[in-house]
Amino acid sequence: MAGDWRAQPGEPAAWPREPEPGRLPAEVTGFVGRQRELAELAGLLAGARLVTVTGPGGVGKSRLALSAAARAADAFPDGTWLVEVAPVQDPLLLGRAVLEALRLPDDTARPPLDLLTERLAGRRALLVLDGCEHLVQACADLADALLRALPGLRVLTTSRAALRASGEHLLTLAPLPVDPRPSDPSDPGGLPDAVRLFAERARAVLPSFALTEANAEAVSLLCRRLDGIPLAVELAAGRLRALSVEQITARLDDRFRLLTGGSRTALPRHRALRTTIGWSHELCTVQERLLWARLSVFAGSFDLEAAEYVCAGDGLEAEDVLDLLDELVGKSVVQGEDSAFGVRFRLLDTLRDYGGQWLRAAGEEPRLLRRHRDWYLGVATWGEVEWFGPRQAETAERTELAHPNLRAALEFCLAEPGEEQIALLLAGTLWFYWVGCGHLGEGRHWLDRALALDREPTEARAKALWATGHLATLQGDLETARPALEECRRQALDTGDDRALAYAVHRQGSAALVGDEPDRAAELFEEALWHYRTIGELNSNVVLAMCELGLAYLFQGDPESGELWFGQARELCEEHGEQWAYAYVLYAMAYAHWLDGAVRAARALAREGLRLNHLFHDLLGIALAIDLLALLETEPGGPGAPGDMGGARVLQGAAHRIWGTVGVPFLGSRSFSGPHRECAERARAGLTAQEYERCYQAGARLDLDAAVSRALGGSGSAGGPEPGSGPCSVPSAPTPAPARNS
Repeated sequence: MAGDWRAQPGEPAAWPREPEPGRLPAEVTGFVGRQRELAELAGLLAGARLVTVTGPGGVGKSRLALSAAARAADAFPDGTWLVEVAPVQDPLLLGRAVLEALRLPDDTARPPLDLLTERLAGRRALLVLDGCEHLVQACADLADALLRALPGLRVLTTSRAALRASGEHLLTLAPLPVDPRPSDPSDPGGLPDAVRLFAERARAVLPSFALTEANAEAVSLLCRRLDGIPLAVELAAGRLRALSVEQITARLDDRFRLLTGGSRTALPRHRALRTTIGWSHELCTVQERLLWARLSVFAGSFDLEAAEYVCAGDGLEAEDVLDLLDELVGKSVVQGEDSAFGVRFRLLDTLRDYGGQWLRAAGEEPRLLRRHRDWYLGVATWGEVEWFGPRQAETAERTELAHPNLRAALEFCLAEPGEEQIALLLAGTLWFYWVGCGHLGEGRHWLDRALALDREPTEARAKALWATGHLATLQGDLETARPALEECRRQALDTGDDRALAYAVHRQGSAALVGDEPDRAAELFEEALWHYRTIGELNSNVVLAMCELGLAYLFQGDPESGELWFGQARELCEEHGEQWAYAYVLYAMAYAHWLDGAVRAARALAREGLRLNHLFHDLLGIALAIDLLALLETEPGGPGAPGDMGGARVLQGAAHRIWGTVGVPFLGSRSFSGPHRECAERARAGLTAQEYERCYQAGARLDLDAAVSRALGGSGSAGGPEPGSGPCSVPSAPTPAPARNS
């Protein structure tokens, strides 16, 4: 069901939602040296629009790019964003990875490139694409398309190979300098950068370490043998807990000659890095090596429980994984990082690749990938269960952290023969994440791929079908939703799958409601609820079916029946601690109260629903609630107190801007757009044409948090007319913190 989100008939176009302010990750360890390269890169960024930092693995491309981007932030007032490309294996998901980095939702059915060019239009910004070597062509195509469409954008990439895109400027990064030891080793300013790096990392491992006349030559020799490659230097420094500098140098030198004696074609720096990693690997215990190899199946970060489940077995006990991880962190093989749910771990890409080679050589990769798949299928399954209850917000955050690994599990299932049914199950089970956390577009991507691979009429396929219909309906794409849901219904009847039948009929009701068929929708919701009761189903979907049935009655002009269903849905939410669906129940109740003339109660309900929508970053719910609150602004505040037409129009502009990130406004439904139309008519009658337009544009300039603040009774943020300049003035206020997630 196509539609243009930019404007409803008779209305000016809303401003697209801008990306949230760019935030680069803080440096965990100090940045050593590279002053010449930083200056050169700054010059390139000042004069070129596409710059690629190239060099071998471990040479420090990412650190240099991030440091340069941080130093250049003032030149890009509209933001600097980091996109981690390494975890993205499917080139079709690259655009969505950029949307996520910019904290822009992909809820619409439009191509990510269209959304990016639209929302970055007119902005001076820097995009850092880190780790592009495995998706060189996709990165080149994306950068070229963005740069052609966005004159204010600059792109900085890191890759082991050039993108070979039009206008690309290259900075080839060499290893750190390893000049001979100066006469005064106590003067850190005169030390070679490689030696300074070793000394700094050595102090992190062994706080008592210091460069002295006694050890300076050994450190310098070691750094020369490592060709000044930062990763190799850091790995060597990690051995100081067990060995002296001289012992490290001697053992590494022996290993270097052994491994590289017959390799005359490889560049010295490549030999040095491979040798250092191999030597670090050799100095690990057998169990540490085994864990290193098995950890290579993880994409991005992972927690201890995941490592214990995936990696244990066949020579590795689960209870030993924690101690082994601690040892690998101490040896700089694994990195630890804090999160809201405790410490998480990750492997650097170079070390992950090395571990993967050993895993394949041992013939263990297929088994470990299946273990990885099983764990993240469990994460999805448990998340679906936890979604109905008081831990919804926590479930959303945990699933977000698991997102790169969920992608890896889906990719494995889709690429491995015989895994197609599990791909359907995993993609369908994640419906709560696709819907509730702003990933409708990506959900459609995985579901479409899985459905195309296997047409066997199984329970997994049925779940993927109704999930596809649900997502498509929320995108306003009824042309896709209806046939998918009908196929699910027919299959459920043919196979006796009562659960799939309940969901298919429910989502057919949703499509009918959005398609302005409330009578038909009510019949389907009644049937779906009967099926849900019969099979004993109770979750957020059941609550929503009650809420939607109430809305169907409301749209038919039967508010009494509607309110009965809203009351039942509300009781269930309060009994089980459900908040996400509860926000929609509150919206529906507010709508019913407004129809009944209870404006004050309607406003309180709508504001509470909006607060919950904002907690989950549910943009569809936010837009609906703000549009309803806009209408309530037009109601008289008391005897002789007229409604605030200007304030109402500001909220309409704010809501319309949010609709642009959701898809088709009001899902393309006249029923859902009723409050908006009524509000616009009242505002048009109460304002001059100039005020009507100016107030709308003032609202369109509010960012998401400011729009919510304004609708909840706050002042909003700066960006509208000057205070006191008219009925739609938007007073200045501090910019709120960015929302949790898009």
